[in-house]
Amino acid sequence: MALLPVVDTDPGVDDTIAILLALASPEIEIVAFVVSYGNTDIDACYLNIFKIYQEVGRHIARHPESRDLFPNYNSARKPLLLKGAAGPLSGELHSANYFHGRDGLSGITESHPELNLPPGFLSDSTRNHPHLEIGDGPAPEATLGLLREHAARSVTYVSLGPLTNLARMLRTDGACVRERIGRVVIMGGALDVPGNATPSAEFNFLADPHAVDEVLISPTTRLPPARVLLLPLDVTSAHLLPFRGYAARVDPAFAADEPSVPAAKTPVAHFTSAFLRRTRSVMRAYGRDAMELHDIVAVWAAIAHPPGLPEGSAPGWTARRRVFRIERIGELTSGMCVVDRRDDPKARAPGANRAHVDAELKKRMAAGSAETGGLGSLEPVVVPAPVAVPWKDEQEGIPVVESTPGAEALLQIMLKRIWHVEVDKEGLTADLLQV
Repeated sequence: MALLPVVDTDPGVDDTIAILLALASPEIEIVAFVVSYGNTDIDACYLNIFKIYQEVGRHIARHPESRDLFPNYNSARKPLLLKGAAGPLSGELHSANYFHGRDGLSGITESHPELNLPPGFLSDSTRNHPHLEIGDGPAPEATLGLLREHAARSVTYVSLGPLTNLARMLRTDGACVRERIGRVVIMGGALDVPGNATPSAEFNFLADPHAVDEVLISPTTRLPPARVLLLPLDVTSAHLLPFRGYAARVDPAFAADEPSVPAAKTPVAHFTSAFLRRTRSVMRAYGRDAMELHDIVAVWAAIAHPPGLPEGSAPGWTARRRVFRIERIGELTSGMCVVDRRDDPKARAPGANRAHVDAELKKRMAAGSAETGGLGSLEPVVVPAPVAVPWKDEQEGIPVVESTPGAEALLQIMLKRIWHVEVDKEGLTADLLQV
């Protein structure tokens, strides 16, 4: 039986590639898309779903032999398309269009008008879309209807953007969500690494920290932790699409750093090259010639973890229960995952310095003990202070993915499924992996 995902998305650059991967994955049967604000405003995000379908359709029309390679494009039952939240439950509206562009796809609305939707596309005729069922009414009620329609705990909810839509579902009928939803796969947060939107916060959690609290933290509203799988920046950031490798294997013209031209490449390659060009410029400004594959990793995790499979038990995947809280109103720390490290013996020093610090502590403790008969002057550092807030008694940890089958494995899957490039593990050579 196919995995049945509802994809909650704010289609920007990486969401779009994640959706292309979902459309090309035979293990799943997409039930619905719930569009959110986030990478840009909700209206632009909504249009990007249609643009994705338009380009896959053009690809299949030019290459009919690839029809079966996008099994979710021609589903027996059309996925429901819903327009969800236009802003957070509370607080300031954040946008990532500094990275994704005003249209969410690097400004291709102006740079590549051939990729725009036809004039008047959003008229009533859109409701007869050949591959999507256009939903009416509030998204929470419609999504709850899908949970009731399908067998209990058979639907996987994949959240690639802010958690606002999921929080609104819980507010509408939390009992239904907690009883009937299957796996909930969430891309968001930063536990042991810096944020990407601010020094302390990942963008999706920053966009609506109140929703994060209601979905994951609050004991009166949260989802059952055992059915959640969280993919924070800690694990997703290591998965990259190197642009030199993309040029070598997918679109040689991409290496010229010029606007993509449709000729001599497939429609899907033209589409991705069109929006990845600006993304490459942005990433180079940060000192890296590659794009991080945050949302793509989340879709990959959803495919690997159907409902009922214990978290992290898929081959090559590991997960660990983590306890944290979310900062909702901090002036500088809104969206931060606050982890209580006071009783964590590994939290004395960060990164590669930890071993050196531990050795120095032991040396000084031994010296202090010899001189004073005690533990030495560093005793308060070594022995954790009492934990005043009993988080571990109040909360059940959230399963957090800590490792995947690897960045190379994901690249192989992407190249084969999205761009139809066969590369075995030995073929992942330096030109493909170099960043």
